[in-house]
Amino acid sequence: MKNYLNFETEIKDLENELEKLKDPYNQSGLSEVDTNKISEIQNDLDEKLKSIYANLDPWETTMVARHEDRPKSKFFIDNLFEDFISLSGDRHYGEDKSVLTGFAKFNNQSVLVIGQEKGDDLDSRIERNFGMMRPEGYRKTIRLMEMANKFKIPVISFIDTPGAYPGVGAEERGQAEAIAKSIECCMQLNVPTIAIIIGEGGSGGAIALASASKVLMLENAIYSVISPEGCATILWRDPKKMLDAAKAMKLSAKDLLELQIIDEIIQEPIGGAHRDKNLILQNVKTSISKNLEYFRTKSTEEIFNERKNKFLRIGRTKGFISDLNEISSLKEQRNKFDLLIRDKKILLIASVSILIIFALFGIFL
Repeated sequence: MKNYLNFETEIKDLENELEKLKDPYNQSGLSEVDTNKISEIQNDLDEKLKSIYANLDPWETTMVARHEDRPKSKFFIDNLFEDFISLSGDRHYGEDKSVLTGFAKFNNQSVLVIGQEKGDDLDSRIERNFGMMRPEGYRKTIRLMEMANKFKIPVISFIDTPGAYPGVGAEERGQAEAIAKSIECCMQLNVPTIAIIIGEGGSGGAIALASASKVLMLENAIYSVISPEGCATILWRDPKKMLDAAKAMKLSAKDLLELQIIDEIIQEPIGGAHRDKNLILQNVKTSISKNLEYFRTKSTEEIFNERKNKFLRIGRTKGFISDLNEISSLKEQRNKFDLLIRDKKILLIASVSILIIFALFGIFL
């Protein structure tokens, strides 16, 4: 049974009509299949899908990113990689099933694969904690990223989470510290890192693994510091204003590419990734291959510096600094200014001290 979003009513009606026409049996018994009518309805359906999905607003994009049938990390891992060896545990507390980790082969090249997994049905979603990682999950990924770095193995991450798990137990075990350490680890790696946001990229829970050399997004995925509902609750005290929040947050792939937060958009089939999973698999595979090839001839130092400079540039083009050389120049000027202020303070203290000494001499003489 297909799941439809609330703006897909016309699509649902056309597909139901199409299914009836394709079925040679109806209430009156065996009937002739009207191929001309089927072709006409199919054309109408294709045009309607193109029209709707070409004009999605940010909230509708959010709904597509959360679609129940959207392919999850496990689907990509099972179908894109060979010889996947799952590795578990953080060596401190335990295992976190909301994130899949292990080494595998991609086009005969060894890679570390990390995938935040939401689950496909109620039981698996509960088991996977709806893709919300706990501290032990982040510590597990840190352990394996450090291992990959040691053996010069690229890291490929699939991001799909509403955010890190905010439970009391997670906080007691150092959730914020684990996220910070994960970001630090990602930024210090000397190997290529590719993060692909396939659904939701929510808050620090996503950034912890998406601080990568290349950040890619599926066309209808979202990436933001908070959910639209959370933003609306904080700003307007009304979660029903999530549409206004979604527009203001610039969470779509198109907006984020323009802001240079991400590096590439991976095109989805018309109607979303769930409508043609073979096509989205091919598109993701092509993108991963292209980006791994880009880093093949680069040294570890070049890989590290390129990632560092990419993140330093974020937001600079919208302000008064557009070049990293300007940042260095400003730092030098600031250092000179600080030295000048320090010298003036020393001179002022010395002058006051001398005046006090002369005053004391005057009093006692």
